[in-house]
Amino acid sequence: MPARRRTAWAEGLDHLRGAATTEPGRLRALGAVLALLVVVFGAATAWQVTDRSAAADDVVLRSQPLTVDAASIFRSLADADTTAAGGFLAGGTESAATRQRYEADVATASQLLVRAAANARVPGAEDGAADRTGEQVARLNALLPRYTGLIETARTNNRQGLPLGGAYLRYANGLMRTELLPAAQALYEAETQRLAVDQARATAWPGFALVAGVVALGALGWAQRRHYRRTNRVFNRGLLVATVASVAVLLWLALGHAVARAGLVDAYEHGTRSLQALNTARIDALRARADENLTLVARGAVLTADQKDFYEVDFQSKMGHLAGPGGPGSAAAGELGKALALVDDEAGRRPVLDAVAAAGQWRTRHAAARAADDRGAYDRALAQVIGGSGSTGASFDRVDTGLGRALVHEQARFRVTADGGRAAFRLLAVGAAVLAVLAATGAVWGVGRRLSEYR
Repeated sequence: MPARRRTAWAEGLDHLRGAATTEPGRLRALGAVLALLVVVFGAATAWQVTDRSAAADDVVLRSQPLTVDAASIFRSLADADTTAAGGFLAGGTESAATRQRYEADVATASQLLVRAAANARVPGAEDGAADRTGEQVARLNALLPRYTGLIETARTNNRQGLPLGGAYLRYANGLMRTELLPAAQALYEAETQRLAVDQARATAWPGFALVAGVVALGALGWAQRRHYRRTNRVFNRGLLVATVASVAVLLWLALGHAVARAGLVDAYEHGTRSLQALNTARIDALRARADENLTLVARGAVLTADQKDFYEVDFQSKMGHLAGPGGPGSAAAGELGKALALVDDEAGRRPVLDAVAAAGQWRTRHAAARAADDRGAYDRALAQVIGGSGSTGASFDRVDTGLGRALVHEQARFRVTADGGRAAFRLLAVGAAVLAVLAATGAVWGVGRRLSEYR
């Protein structure tokens, strides 16, 4: 019976096995493996650095600005509510400035909601945070016209001297505090979560690339040791070029990522966190001011379960959250104290310290206004709340202005620090790819020089 003819595949395997038993065959296999390892290292570096660079861009150019926008939506809504209540207290003599401020707040909130809706649908934003953003934006867009309609009805009745205006204002405030502001808070939390996800992506260590680099360098080191033991030559120029290029990529990757990570972490620790504390403090101040105004609007018509004035109780709660328990000689506490601790330069601390001092003054003036109202001197209490430079309104304005200045300063610091961090990624992906190609070429050339000795 004739012998079966062997397949080309089987003959090829035999040829490879035979080649592997010879030094030239082993050298060819070694050159291919070294080139592959170096190329994998370069590709992994380029891939992971590109991903982290894109995440750093998202932090600076998308998610952090969107977090600021979400906080601005909350602030605009709270300020609109505060301004509407203040204008109502002025009766039919509401100033043009008050009206313009209210309308500007509503317009700002509407514009930022349009921007938030657009960014919830950008490519790459199809995640849980984006879904929550879209849901809350839709909710706010539906509720805002209802709120503004109630405010206009309250104003109309107030100008005509009808007591029903106060009821409409309280209903509008209830809609704001129970539906609009919680929706704005949920929007802010969704954008903050998106920022945290991008921050984590940007600062994650490129583990696969680092491991691939160590493996490639280990293989190059072993190949050079093998070369020395077989030829007694200290260096193979090609393998030396490959090693130097691989070391350069690995060091550039480790140091570049460490610098970028330090900058982005610093931007978060001393930028994002301080901005969050300042935004929270500013919103607490706005809501406390709205409660203070509504205390005089309602005049005891809205009570808590234990028969206390609802708006006065809520004012004290908001002030406690803003500035701590207060009292003579008390240090900065609450959100103001937290913001003061997070702002770590003098230019940022000055406006916060001014806000702390103004909050203490506000408390003192508020107590005097409440004492006058409790004695039945309503007109005097009203003047102490919405009057000129000696009123609680003037103190609130100082708090709001100080926190606004601090926010501008911290936002600028965040951008500078974060930009410095993400700049460390610049050219790293391209440089790693170029050096990897150089290293692979060096490895093949070095092994080829050894192969030429067998011809």
